[in-house]
Amino acid sequence: MQKRMNITMDEAVYEGLVRVVGRRKISGFLQSLARPHVVNDELVEGYKAMGQDEKREQEALAWSEALIVDSQGKASH
Repeated sequence: MQKRMNITMDEAVYEGLVRVVGRRKISGFLQSLARPHVVNDELVEGYKAMGQDEKREQEALAWSEALIVDSQGKASH
């Protein structure tokens, strides 16, 4: 879904955008500049892939359970 917004900028910057990018391409240009700074698609995809790796998830669960058991043993001493 796309959202509409109004922004304010210096007239010289706006004129430069129109001249270099084109009047109807400014939104796409600004989105392509901002996206890598505010949306981390690679990280999300990486977490999805990790969650689907059943062997890795089993190893992680075993590790975390062993860590809990180990910490309980140290607390009783």
